[in-house]
Amino acid sequence: MYLLTFDWNPLTGIDIVGNFKIHFYSLMWVAAFVIGWQVMKRIFIREKINIEYLDPLFIYTVLATMLGARLGHVIFYQSELFTQDFFSVFLPFHFVPEFEFSGFSGLASHGAAIGIIIGMYLYRRKYKYKSLMWILDRIVIPVASGAVFIRFGNFINSEIIGKITDSPFGVRFVQEFYGKREIVQLTGIKNYKEAYAAVTDNPQFASLLEAVPFRHPAQLYEAACYVFVFLILLFFYIKTKKSERTGFLFGLFLVLLWSVRFFVEFVKEPQNAERADWLLNTGQWLSIPFIIIGLYFMFVYKPKTKVN
Repeated sequence: MYLLTFDWNPLTGIDIVGNFKIHFYSLMWVAAFVIGWQVMKRIFIREKINIEYLDPLFIYTVLATMLGARLGHVIFYQSELFTQDFFSVFLPFHFVPEFEFSGFSGLASHGAAIGIIIGMYLYRRKYKYKSLMWILDRIVIPVASGAVFIRFGNFINSEIIGKITDSPFGVRFVQEFYGKREIVQLTGIKNYKEAYAAVTDNPQFASLLEAVPFRHPAQLYEAACYVFVFLILLFFYIKTKKSERTGFLFGLFLVLLWSVRFFVEFVKEPQNAERADWLLNTGQWLSIPFIIIGLYFMFVYKPKTKVN
């Protein structure tokens, strides 16, 4: 019996001209970076760091995040793109089967994490006002806040969906269940947006709606947990002396965020169907090393020299 359910069938963006579309998912990334910049600015002011170092840190973070997330997705989940649609790996366009502006799509959080660490290392080589670990201990706070927006963007896009559920709380992802061409054929409505809307709004197509299964809104579970990850990191940074322990906040971030990811994966559909029968899915296997590294930085790591 479903007590709290709803149908998710929203507009996913704003059409500008031709195949060019501003995706709400892309706007979520923009929001994540803008709010992250504001959070980091407060940290710089609090610790009396020259604000001139903030803009290059922002640029390094954006580039490292996007490049790492994109390469991570292709390497871990969609390696066939290297041969089937190579330029789509690096550009916000699909060229196969037809040219389409896709915006920021196909991004992996594990790749983003690796990209950010490498990006901060390169940033520290050029700007030596603080240690690499000082930067990592603080950059994880805005990163945690950004993760909330990214998962909500996934929910808007009806992607990274949860498994079918008979729990009291379920969501029907209409646009994930029916492809654009399929929904046009089934409804006889030429405009796919109008066709999708008709499925939930027109009783004539009630049978099409009933065929869509209720699923766990895994994206919302994850986003809600990341709110707490952000608040916990902020608490330890502002209210405790743990922030003075080099590597602790970085380690705490790794343990909290990837533990959330590990457990939420149990209610997600596998992103790679070929690995669906694994004991753990790809996201869980990739999360385990991050959790172990996080525990190391929380309880074992000691800097060799005094941190400035």
